[in-house]
Amino acid sequence: MTIAPLPTSASFGDRFATLAADIKISHTLFAMPWALFATFLAAGGWPKIGQIALIVACMVTARTVAMAANRLLDAKLDALNPRTARRAIPSGKLSIGFMTAVLIACAITFIAATSGFLVYGNPWPLICSVPVLLYVCGYPLMKRFTRLCHFYLGAALGLAPLCAWLAIRGSIGLEPLVMAGVVLLWTAGFDIIYACQDYDSDVATGVFSVPAKVGISGALWIARMTHLACVGLLIALSQSSPLLGPIFLVAVAIAVLLLVIEHSLVKPNDLSKVGLAFFTVNGVISLVIGTLGIIDVLC
Repeated sequence: MTIAPLPTSASFGDRFATLAADIKISHTLFAMPWALFATFLAAGGWPKIGQIALIVACMVTARTVAMAANRLLDAKLDALNPRTARRAIPSGKLSIGFMTAVLIACAITFIAATSGFLVYGNPWPLICSVPVLLYVCGYPLMKRFTRLCHFYLGAALGLAPLCAWLAIRGSIGLEPLVMAGVVLLWTAGFDIIYACQDYDSDVATGVFSVPAKVGISGALWIARMTHLACVGLLIALSQSSPLLGPIFLVAVAIAVLLLVIEHSLVKPNDLSKVGLAFFTVNGVISLVIGTLGIIDVLC
């Protein structure tokens, strides 16, 4: 299957709207609350407004770079998969050149945003900027040779709280490491569930994924065990900081309930609710943890 040519009539506005939909820019919600939670926890209260603005800018641009890289590197694979064949590049709605330009522009903006922390006497965000961008762009390559790709993606999202903490404190402590572990396991678990939709395509094209190796039923069990470990780290996080108390424990309890609901929605013989489990439930989990975590820090 080939990639369709770009319609010459597409305006820049149309292309931008298509880009936003294609990379699902609203899904920045998954990692943003974790980054902001880490920001407030690292500051021990309210951080400076400028720091918050820089972290939000870094989050949006870094995710856009990662998603643009994903769409570019996976364009041919996407064209072979019925579920993804309608994505912007294989369908011809966006050109490879346009997506590449977006990637470069957002990478430059990300690096510029990290340099803003020099104003606060912290060079580490700028020092780490290029390595972070290279890492978050690597996921499409991982699934070509390792079934640990789901955990690689988890580690990419786990960089959000870790880097936010580093941007505020200029050093790493126990809390951000535990938080990064939580995000890693949480993301890996729901990515394994999401990959179950592509079982047939992954087997046919040789993509390395957990479902392609152990089947859908086995993959769902691995996702459950991964999320069980995530819950253990969430509890450890609640005990790792004196700033976290009963409000955060309520957030943990809600997150556990939502994870149970997530797994109840998906069955080996019925993947029709994967979208609900992936997008809605996990978005709520992130918002609950981030919001109640910040409230607990401020209280």
